[in-house]
Amino acid sequence: MRLVIIGGGAAGFMAAVTAAQTNPEAQITILEKNRTVLNKVRISGGGRCNVTHACYDHRALASQYPRGESLLRKLLPLFDVRSTIFWFESKGVPLKVESDGRMFPESNSSETIITCLLAQAATHHIQVRTSTGVQSFTYSFQEETENTFNLLLQNGETITADRLLIATGGHPQRKGFDWVAEHGHRIETPLPSLFTFNVPQNYLKPLSGVSMQDTALKIMGTPLEWRGPLLITHWGFSGPAVLKLSAWGARELAARNYDFVLRINWLPALTQQEIRQELLAQKGTSPKQMAATQARFGVPHRLWKALLEKADIEPTLRWLDVSNKGINRLVDLLTNSQFNIQGKSTYKEEFVTAGGVSLSEVNPMTLESVRVPGLYFAGEILDVDGITGGFNFQNAWTTGYIAGKMIGTSQDPILTRNSTDDSTTD
Repeated sequence: MRLVIIGGGAAGFMAAVTAAQTNPEAQITILEKNRTVLNKVRISGGGRCNVTHACYDHRALASQYPRGESLLRKLLPLFDVRSTIFWFESKGVPLKVESDGRMFPESNSSETIITCLLAQAATHHIQVRTSTGVQSFTYSFQEETENTFNLLLQNGETITADRLLIATGGHPQRKGFDWVAEHGHRIETPLPSLFTFNVPQNYLKPLSGVSMQDTALKIMGTPLEWRGPLLITHWGFSGPAVLKLSAWGARELAARNYDFVLRINWLPALTQQEIRQELLAQKGTSPKQMAATQARFGVPHRLWKALLEKADIEPTLRWLDVSNKGINRLVDLLTNSQFNIQGKSTYKEEFVTAGGVSLSEVNPMTLESVRVPGLYFAGEILDVDGITGGFNFQNAWTTGYIAGKMIGTSQDPILTRNSTDDSTTD
């Protein structure tokens, strides 16, 4: 049996190795359009590869996917985080858990993951062809026989396969899915899912590199909000809280053309009254101390000075001389700073797209196309994306394993034709 997997990323390699383990007699080929494979693995996590996240409850894990939660609830019982950990550790790659739940190889190097996957491909005699893009494919199908897929490569070559798995990842533009859509598959419009916020007019720009570990963010006029670490950059705001908020708001923020108001509460653990009382207390306990001398509430000193200046409190002003109005302005800035966001920047290490092949186009337990027998999908080409923190790789391992298991089985592809009309929407 000839199996072809288009896409040499995490999902593609997991699928290929699983298919080989399921059917050792199969001839398996990975086609990758780039000169190298596993490129996103290489740069993930700053070159360390955030393999997965230490979340072992299937429902809780699936809830970390703005798109694809329902699908992953069905699939995780077949291959979950524990399965991922065991898979790598059984191949000599132990993983470690960091304080925020992210999991990395103990080596702290993505090359460890790449070496492991390449070694597994070699062990199972999987052919890996790089610089080999696929332009289009056709197929023939008869009830009595297996499929035959004919793939036209970008170099003009044609190859055939009995089963085909597409794991090419996301694409920033709709036309990147045309070769799949031409076979009747509905495509959800691709949009950036993890991105940072641009603030052209921002008095905090000089503070690039300053971070707060606990902030509460809200997109004004929407229910979108998130709490977590925030990083000030020379273009605006980044950090886990911003990236996760952007994932949940991918479609809403795109509809607004990335023009909206962001509210930041720098001290979500405290009420306005608690903050005001402590600031007023400075008048009695440190009346002659300059307001800018010592930052309060764990706020970084540079940020504290910037907020004082924005509140019209001179850095040299003593607490005794700070007016109650000045304190009220500072309290408001600490809990209700608002910034006009105008645009976004792609987060270079976590580029993920929302959109892709609609989940109504695949069997939710096998990932086989409901339109083309013997065609499967895995990874980010599906309309599945998670927040930052290892969740997108877990989707790749899970869907890659299940699709690989299915293409490797010796049984004929299953296509319930009657379900196609019921489960799809034109």
